Amino acid sequence: MSASAPSSENQGVSGFPEVSFGRSADGLRVALVGETAFAMADAGDGKHYLVTGWRIRKPFAEWTRSDFYGYCGELADEASFRAKVEENAEHQREKRTLARRETRSTANTPWGPSQGATVFAKGVICHSTAGHGGFHLSPERNGKVHAGLRAADGFYEEHECWAIVAFTFPHLFTSFERRCAERTMKDSFPDAWEAITGNVLQSGESWKKDERTFLAGHGADWIVVSAIASDHEKGFVEVIATRGGRRDVGTEERRFLVPSDEYRIGRFGFVIDPERHQVYDGPSSFVGWQGRRAS
Repeated sequence: MSASAPSSENQGVSGFPEVSFGRSADGLRVALVGETAFAMADAGDGKHYLVTGWRIRKPFAEWTRSDFYGYCGELADEASFRAKVEENAEHQREKRTLARRETRSTANTPWGPSQGATVFAKGVICHSTAGHGGFHLSPERNGKVHAGLRAADGFYEEHECWAIVAFTFPHLFTSFERRCAERTMKDSFPDAWEAITGNVLQSGESWKKDERTFLAGHGADWIVVSAIASDHEKGFVEVIATRGGRRDVGTEERRFLVPSDEYRIGRFGFVIDPERHQVYDGPSSFVGWQGRRAS
Protein backbone atom coordinates (compact mmCIF):
# COMPACT_ATOMS: atom_id res chain seq x y z
CA MET A 1 0.00 0.00 0.00
CA SER A 2 1.36 3.39 -0.92
CA ALA A 3 -1.42 5.72 0.17
CA SER A 4 -2.39 4.45 3.61
CA ALA A 5 -0.36 3.57 6.65
CA PRO A 6 -1.13 0.35 8.53
CA SER A 7 -3.37 0.61 11.56
CA SER A 8 -4.99 -1.78 13.97
CA GLU A 9 -8.20 -1.72 11.91
CA ASN A 10 -6.67 -2.14 8.45
CA GLN A 11 -7.57 -5.41 6.78
CA GLY A 12 -6.01 -6.40 3.48
CA VAL A 13 -7.14 -8.61 0.63
CA SER A 14 -4.37 -10.15 -1.44
CA GLY A 15 -4.09 -9.62 -5.17
CA PHE A 16 -3.29 -6.74 -7.47
CA PRO A 17 -4.44 -4.11 -7.03
CA GLU A 18 -4.30 -4.69 -3.30
CA VAL A 19 -7.48 -3.99 -1.33
CA SER A 20 -7.38 -2.49 2.18
CA PHE A 21 -10.20 -1.61 4.58
CA GLY A 22 -10.11 0.69 7.59
CA ARG A 23 -11.62 3.68 9.40
CA SER A 24 -11.31 7.38 8.62
CA ALA A 25 -10.63 10.19 11.08
CA ASP A 26 -14.37 10.84 11.31
CA GLY A 27 -15.29 7.19 11.79
CA LEU A 28 -16.31 6.25 8.26
CA ARG A 29 -15.66 2.78 6.92
CA VAL A 30 -13.16 3.30 4.11
CA ALA A 31 -11.23 1.25 1.59
CA LEU A 32 -8.51 1.61 -1.01
CA VAL A 33 -8.18 -0.26 -4.32
CA GLY A 34 -5.04 0.81 -6.13
CA GLU A 35 -5.43 4.60 -6.16
CA THR A 36 -9.23 4.61 -5.92
CA ALA A 37 -10.61 5.39 -2.47
CA PHE A 38 -14.05 4.40 -1.18
CA ALA A 39 -16.11 5.37 1.86
CA MET A 40 -19.43 4.32 3.34
CA ALA A 41 -21.02 7.73 3.96
CA ASP A 42 -23.96 8.42 6.26
CA ALA A 43 -27.15 9.46 4.44
CA GLY A 44 -29.28 9.83 7.58
CA ASP A 45 -32.17 7.69 8.86
CA GLY A 46 -29.84 4.71 9.09
CA LYS A 47 -29.07 4.81 5.36
CA HIS A 48 -25.68 4.93 3.68
CA TYR A 49 -24.24 5.53 0.24
CA LEU A 50 -20.97 4.83 -1.53
CA VAL A 51 -18.61 7.73 -2.24
CA THR A 52 -15.26 7.70 -4.02
CA GLY A 53 -12.05 9.67 -4.15
CA TRP A 54 -8.77 9.47 -6.03
CA ARG A 55 -5.14 9.46 -4.93
CA ILE A 56 -5.67 10.43 -1.31
CA ARG A 57 -2.06 10.67 -0.18
CA LYS A 58 -2.70 10.18 3.53
CA PRO A 59 -3.12 7.27 5.95
CA PHE A 60 -6.67 6.05 6.53
CA ALA A 61 -6.65 7.65 9.99
CA GLU A 62 -6.33 11.10 8.36
CA TRP A 63 -9.03 10.67 5.73
CA THR A 64 -12.26 12.66 6.15
CA ARG A 65 -15.58 12.91 4.32
CA SER A 66 -14.32 15.98 2.43
CA ASP A 67 -11.74 13.81 0.61
CA PHE A 68 -14.54 12.10 -1.33
CA TYR A 69 -16.49 13.62 -4.21
CA GLY A 70 -17.94 10.80 -6.34
CA TYR A 71 -21.40 9.37 -5.63
CA CYS A 72 -22.00 5.72 -6.54
CA GLY A 73 -25.42 4.86 -5.13
CA GLU A 74 -26.95 3.57 -1.92
CA LEU A 75 -25.54 0.86 0.34
CA ALA A 76 -27.62 -1.54 2.41
CA ASP A 77 -24.94 -2.33 5.00
CA GLU A 78 -21.24 -2.91 5.59
CA ALA A 79 -21.35 -6.21 3.70
CA SER A 80 -22.62 -4.43 0.59
CA PHE A 81 -19.85 -1.84 0.99
CA ARG A 82 -17.19 -4.54 1.04
CA ALA A 83 -18.82 -6.28 -1.92
CA LYS A 84 -18.75 -3.06 -3.98
CA VAL A 85 -15.10 -2.48 -3.14
CA GLU A 86 -14.09 -6.03 -4.01
CA GLU A 87 -16.13 -5.83 -7.22
CA ASN A 88 -14.09 -2.79 -8.23
CA ALA A 89 -10.87 -4.64 -7.44
CA GLU A 90 -11.98 -7.51 -9.68
CA HIS A 91 -12.78 -5.00 -12.42
CA GLN A 92 -9.35 -3.37 -12.17
CA ARG A 93 -7.58 -6.73 -12.22
CA GLU A 94 -9.45 -7.87 -15.32
CA LYS A 95 -8.81 -4.57 -17.10
CA ARG A 96 -5.08 -5.21 -16.78
CA THR A 97 -5.46 -8.44 -18.76
CA LEU A 98 -7.21 -6.72 -21.68
CA ALA A 99 -5.30 -5.19 -24.57
CA ARG A 100 -6.68 -1.67 -24.17
CA ARG A 101 -4.41 1.26 -24.84
CA GLU A 102 -4.77 5.01 -24.52
CA THR A 103 -4.06 7.16 -27.55
CA ARG A 104 -4.23 10.79 -28.59
CA SER A 105 -7.08 11.62 -30.92
CA THR A 106 -8.61 14.66 -32.61
CA ALA A 107 -11.27 12.71 -34.50
CA ASN A 108 -14.66 14.30 -35.09
CA THR A 109 -17.49 12.63 -33.20
CA PRO A 110 -21.22 13.39 -32.79
CA TRP A 111 -20.31 14.83 -29.37
CA GLY A 112 -17.56 17.16 -30.57
CA PRO A 113 -13.82 16.75 -31.22
CA SER A 114 -12.21 13.82 -29.46
CA GLN A 115 -9.81 14.82 -26.69
CA GLY A 116 -8.42 11.33 -26.28
CA ALA A 117 -9.37 7.75 -26.97
CA THR A 118 -9.05 4.22 -25.67
CA VAL A 119 -8.48 1.51 -28.25
CA PHE A 120 -10.28 -1.62 -27.07
CA ALA A 121 -9.37 -3.58 -30.20
CA LYS A 122 -8.92 -2.98 -33.91
CA GLY A 123 -12.02 -1.09 -35.04
CA VAL A 124 -13.36 -0.54 -31.50
CA ILE A 125 -12.42 2.88 -30.11
CA CYS A 126 -13.90 4.78 -27.18
CA HIS A 127 -13.63 8.58 -27.50
CA SER A 128 -13.75 11.20 -24.76
CA THR A 129 -14.85 14.76 -25.54
CA ALA A 130 -15.35 17.95 -23.54
CA GLY A 131 -18.91 17.06 -22.61
CA HIS A 132 -19.73 13.50 -23.61
CA GLY A 133 -18.24 10.49 -25.35
CA GLY A 134 -18.79 7.01 -26.62
CA PHE A 135 -17.65 4.26 -28.95
CA HIS A 136 -16.94 4.31 -32.65
CA LEU A 137 -16.95 1.03 -34.54
CA SER A 138 -15.34 0.45 -37.90
CA PRO A 139 -17.70 -0.63 -40.71
CA GLU A 140 -16.56 -4.23 -40.31
CA ARG A 141 -17.13 -4.21 -36.56
CA ASN A 142 -20.41 -2.33 -36.91
CA GLY A 143 -21.66 -4.98 -39.30
CA LYS A 144 -21.55 -7.49 -36.45
CA VAL A 145 -24.03 -5.47 -34.36
CA HIS A 146 -27.60 -6.80 -34.43
CA ALA A 147 -29.61 -4.98 -37.11
CA GLY A 148 -32.17 -3.83 -34.56
CA LEU A 149 -29.46 -2.09 -32.54
CA ARG A 150 -27.00 -0.99 -35.21
CA ALA A 151 -26.18 2.72 -35.57
CA ALA A 152 -25.69 3.64 -39.22
CA ASP A 153 -22.70 5.87 -38.46
CA GLY A 154 -21.08 3.39 -36.06
CA PHE A 155 -21.19 5.76 -33.07
CA TYR A 156 -22.61 4.59 -29.71
CA GLU A 157 -22.92 7.16 -26.91
CA GLU A 158 -21.64 6.42 -23.43
CA HIS A 159 -24.83 6.55 -21.35
CA GLU A 160 -26.86 3.68 -22.81
CA CYS A 161 -25.65 2.72 -26.27
CA TRP A 162 -22.18 1.69 -25.06
CA ALA A 163 -23.94 -1.43 -23.77
CA ILE A 164 -24.67 -2.45 -27.36
CA VAL A 165 -20.93 -2.56 -28.02
CA ALA A 166 -20.26 -4.59 -24.86
CA PHE A 167 -23.16 -6.92 -25.64
CA THR A 168 -21.80 -7.50 -29.16
CA PHE A 169 -18.12 -7.88 -28.18
CA PRO A 170 -18.21 -9.21 -24.59
CA HIS A 171 -14.63 -10.52 -24.72
CA LEU A 172 -13.38 -6.91 -24.81
CA PHE A 173 -14.97 -6.04 -21.46
CA THR A 174 -14.56 -6.99 -17.80
CA SER A 175 -17.08 -9.08 -15.87
CA PHE A 176 -18.30 -5.94 -14.12
CA GLU A 177 -18.75 -4.10 -17.42
CA ARG A 178 -20.60 -7.07 -18.91
CA ARG A 179 -22.99 -7.14 -15.94
CA CYS A 180 -23.64 -3.41 -16.33
CA ALA A 181 -24.18 -3.84 -20.06
CA GLU A 182 -26.65 -6.68 -19.50
CA ARG A 183 -28.62 -4.51 -17.07
CA THR A 184 -28.63 -1.57 -19.49
CA MET A 185 -29.71 -3.77 -22.40
CA LYS A 186 -32.67 -5.09 -20.43
CA ASP A 187 -33.66 -1.66 -19.16
CA SER A 188 -33.18 0.38 -22.34
CA PHE A 189 -33.41 -2.07 -25.24
CA PRO A 190 -35.78 -4.80 -24.02
CA ASP A 191 -37.25 -5.68 -27.43
CA ALA A 192 -33.84 -6.27 -28.98
CA TRP A 193 -32.62 -8.16 -25.91
CA GLU A 194 -35.62 -10.49 -26.08
CA ALA A 195 -35.23 -11.00 -29.84
CA ILE A 196 -31.53 -11.83 -29.54
CA THR A 197 -31.68 -14.05 -26.47
CA GLY A 198 -35.06 -15.68 -27.06
CA ASN A 199 -36.06 -14.90 -23.46
CA VAL A 200 -39.01 -12.82 -22.26
CA LEU A 201 -38.45 -10.18 -19.61
CA GLN A 202 -40.94 -10.35 -16.77
CA SER A 203 -42.37 -7.51 -14.69
CA GLY A 204 -39.58 -5.82 -12.74
CA GLU A 205 -36.82 -6.94 -15.12
CA SER A 206 -36.86 -3.98 -17.53
CA TRP A 207 -37.35 -0.31 -16.75
CA LYS A 208 -38.59 0.57 -20.24
CA LYS A 209 -40.92 -2.41 -20.49
CA ASP A 210 -42.38 -1.66 -17.06
CA GLU A 211 -42.81 1.99 -18.04
CA ARG A 212 -44.81 0.95 -21.10
CA THR A 213 -47.08 -1.17 -18.92
CA PHE A 214 -47.54 1.70 -16.47
CA LEU A 215 -48.39 4.24 -19.17
CA ALA A 216 -50.72 1.82 -20.95
CA GLY A 217 -52.64 1.40 -17.71
CA HIS A 218 -52.80 5.14 -17.02
CA GLY A 219 -53.21 6.58 -20.50
CA ALA A 220 -56.37 8.48 -19.51
CA ASP A 221 -55.21 9.46 -16.02
CA TRP A 222 -53.64 12.73 -14.99
CA ILE A 223 -49.94 12.16 -14.29
CA VAL A 224 -47.73 14.83 -12.75
CA VAL A 225 -45.11 16.32 -15.07
CA SER A 226 -43.96 19.14 -12.78
CA ALA A 227 -44.26 19.92 -9.07
CA ILE A 228 -43.32 22.61 -6.56
CA ALA A 229 -43.99 23.25 -2.88
CA SER A 230 -46.86 25.72 -2.78
CA ASP A 231 -46.12 29.21 -1.46
CA HIS A 232 -49.84 29.96 -1.34
CA GLU A 233 -51.35 26.77 0.11
CA LYS A 234 -49.22 25.64 3.03
CA GLY A 235 -48.84 21.91 3.45
CA PHE A 236 -49.52 21.24 -0.22
CA VAL A 237 -47.54 20.56 -3.37
CA GLU A 238 -48.75 22.38 -6.45
CA VAL A 239 -48.46 20.11 -9.47
CA ILE A 240 -48.99 20.32 -13.21
CA ALA A 241 -50.39 17.15 -14.75
CA THR A 242 -51.28 15.90 -18.22
CA ARG A 243 -53.24 12.92 -19.49
CA GLY A 244 -50.92 9.93 -19.52
CA GLY A 245 -47.98 12.15 -18.57
CA ARG A 246 -47.70 13.45 -22.14
CA ARG A 247 -45.31 16.33 -22.78
CA ASP A 248 -46.12 17.14 -26.41
CA VAL A 249 -46.57 20.77 -27.44
CA GLY A 250 -50.22 21.76 -27.07
CA THR A 251 -51.04 19.00 -24.57
CA GLU A 252 -53.75 20.00 -22.11
CA GLU A 253 -52.37 20.78 -18.65
CA ARG A 254 -54.12 21.07 -15.31
CA ARG A 255 -52.94 22.10 -11.89
CA PHE A 256 -53.79 20.18 -8.73
CA LEU A 257 -52.98 20.46 -5.03
CA VAL A 258 -51.57 17.34 -3.38
CA PRO A 259 -50.90 17.11 0.39
CA SER A 260 -47.14 17.34 0.94
CA ASP A 261 -47.01 14.20 3.08
CA GLU A 262 -48.77 12.26 0.33
CA TYR A 263 -46.71 13.36 -2.64
CA ARG A 264 -44.26 10.60 -3.55
CA ILE A 265 -43.18 10.51 -7.18
CA GLY A 266 -42.92 6.75 -7.58
CA ARG A 267 -41.05 4.90 -10.28
CA PHE A 268 -42.85 6.39 -13.30
CA GLY A 269 -44.68 9.38 -11.89
CA PHE A 270 -47.42 10.44 -9.51
CA VAL A 271 -50.96 9.63 -10.62
CA ILE A 272 -53.64 12.13 -9.62
CA ASP A 273 -56.66 10.75 -7.77
CA PRO A 274 -59.50 13.11 -8.83
CA GLU A 275 -61.50 12.17 -5.74
CA ARG A 276 -58.69 13.25 -3.42
CA HIS A 277 -56.70 15.87 -5.30
CA GLN A 278 -58.58 19.02 -6.21
CA VAL A 279 -58.12 20.98 -9.41
CA TYR A 280 -56.40 24.23 -8.48
CA ASP A 281 -56.87 27.58 -10.19
CA GLY A 282 -55.45 29.89 -7.54
CA PRO A 283 -52.20 31.87 -7.44
CA SER A 284 -49.33 29.78 -8.74
CA SER A 285 -45.83 29.16 -7.42
CA PHE A 286 -44.76 28.25 -10.96
CA VAL A 287 -43.20 31.34 -12.52
CA GLY A 288 -44.17 30.19 -16.01
CA TRP A 289 -47.81 29.71 -15.00
CA GLN A 290 -48.41 33.12 -13.47
CA GLY A 291 -51.15 34.93 -15.35
CA ARG A 292 -52.48 31.73 -16.97
CA ARG A 293 -55.72 29.98 -16.19
CA ALA A 294 -56.35 26.26 -15.73
CA SER A 295 -57.60 24.36 -18.78
